[in-house]
Amino acid sequence: MSAAGPLSDGPLGAGSLTRGPFTYFPVAPGRMEFASAVREWILKEKPAVVAVELPVTIEESYLQAIARLPQMSAVVYPDELDDESNIYVMVEPTDPFVEAVRTARETGAEVVFIDPAIGERPHLPDDYPDPYAIRYLGLERYLELYRLEPQPRNDETELHASRLAWKLQGADPFARTLIVLSLNLLDPVLDAMEQPQPPPERRMSPPPVTVINPHPDCLAEVCVEYPYLQDRYEEHRRNALPDGLDRGGVQMALFREAEGEYHTNTGDKVEHWHRRYLARYTRNLAAVSGYLVASLYELTVAARSIVDDNYAWEVWSMANRYPAQRADAEIETVNLAASEIWINTRKVRLRRRLPRTKQRRKPANLKMRKKESRPGEWAKQLNGNSICSYPPEDLVIESYGRFLKAKAKRMLADESERVVPFTSSLLDGIDIRETIRHWHEKKLYVRETRRAPGDVGAVVVIFDEDFESRYNYMTTWLGEHQNESDMAFYATHPFEHLVGPGIGRAEYGGFLMTLPAGRMFDVWADPDYDFAETKSERLLMAALDYSLDRHVVYVAAKPPRTVFRSIAAQLGRKLIYLPIGQLNPTKLKKVRVVHVLDGHERRPEAKDYLW
Repeated sequence: MSAAGPLSDGPLGAGSLTRGPFTYFPVAPGRMEFASAVREWILKEKPAVVAVELPVTIEESYLQAIARLPQMSAVVYPDELDDESNIYVMVEPTDPFVEAVRTARETGAEVVFIDPAIGERPHLPDDYPDPYAIRYLGLERYLELYRLEPQPRNDETELHASRLAWKLQGADPFARTLIVLSLNLLDPVLDAMEQPQPPPERRMSPPPVTVINPHPDCLAEVCVEYPYLQDRYEEHRRNALPDGLDRGGVQMALFREAEGEYHTNTGDKVEHWHRRYLARYTRNLAAVSGYLVASLYELTVAARSIVDDNYAWEVWSMANRYPAQRADAEIETVNLAASEIWINTRKVRLRRRLPRTKQRRKPANLKMRKKESRPGEWAKQLNGNSICSYPPEDLVIESYGRFLKAKAKRMLADESERVVPFTSSLLDGIDIRETIRHWHEKKLYVRETRRAPGDVGAVVVIFDEDFESRYNYMTTWLGEHQNESDMAFYATHPFEHLVGPGIGRAEYGGFLMTLPAGRMFDVWADPDYDFAETKSERLLMAALDYSLDRHVVYVAAKPPRTVFRSIAAQLGRKLIYLPIGQLNPTKLKKVRVVHVLDGHERRPEAKDYLW
């Protein structure tokens, strides 16, 4: 991306933004794309003077804050209209005014603050088109389209523009000067420069100005651009990379890094369909706000809505990461809140479901879960003679299997339902929807629910097709009594993640359940199923083979290959496909965890180690 060309060589720059020795560079305050463009222009054109639309009363403190970069600062001074309030000016790397001053000092240019800071600054709308459009339109076209719509003006705007113009008219007329000012003040200042301006009234005494160090924990609340993006910008700037930083790419990197922390802290994964919906939802949220790319607030809301609160917390925490910021500094450190700096702030509440142990409230006499006295202690206690399940988890998964069967039966019943005009019997009740649709016929419509032919037998649930061979633990185990199903499953290796002596924790990739118990041979070694191309297909073939009832439930992200419907018909079976996305994700997370015990003798003590 190149934003410098149009201001110096292009028709817009030569025609209306360059007047004599002055070149005007309008910017959207705080936005990264403009900061990058300002730096590129200064490094290329090397102006003798860089004038910025900043109050002269804060010049000394502002330059002190510039010297602290890449650590961020806040310049604070009292509000003239409210003795109990302060005005905060954030000094952050992606602000174009900060970048203009910073780069000017690097090139040896003189820096001039042109706002006399007399009276209150006019309140102008900050509704700029999304600066991300510059990447595709170019700066010249962006500014041209912005200036097609005249911006609202009033007497305060004209007075403020007059004060800025007076300061500029007193500058060296022979020095090449770059003037960096807000987009909404460009045209008023250009008009004011057409005629001599009277000097403004003098200020009685300048207000006291201080520089504070914002605490690292509050940066995401008080900065215009979120800290993770500013850190990437700093890295980009430090390495003098030629291409402009892509905001969309940074957001993708933010989500990816948050995924890693999410998996580490909770054991859950962000699936590919999560990412697809995140992209769609953040795009829609940005469009509602009038932008092309979502803000940090919208990224957090999307993460909470599509995944869960834990992932939203990781996104927010990762976005707040700015390694250069330190809590201990040579100046006062203050933990600021968004409400102290911004008006019309928005809040999002996050409730972490699985807080870390040190953050979890607990009764005083609650015993902590047991841990190894030394690494590898539990691994040495494995004997490998037999394995078994943990009975409380058996109850959970059997209950979920019954739920899936009931859901499938309701689907079959809905398919066999018919609606007919009322004649002599109400059958199973009046169908209100059909009656209203045919109201012009002056007839009642009634619903007849027929019993679905056949019952539901085996259930197959596929969480992950396992194309990357992550789930390398494949086994078959038999139910221990008449109410417990035979199961075949593939999962992560449980004894690579020990949570107790002889107690392993694993995550299902997929499983098969069928009743009655005690019939299933080793599904994974059965040559009858060698036709299957994946682990999920082998489970499905076994389900069709072992099911005593006509219908077999298959839960997965996508339906099985068409050939399996032919196989099912040959065996006198029928597949019922349930998209896994229609099921409760919280319940799926609970069902997906399995603990494997190294023998029945582990069951009495397992409760002390499992969670």
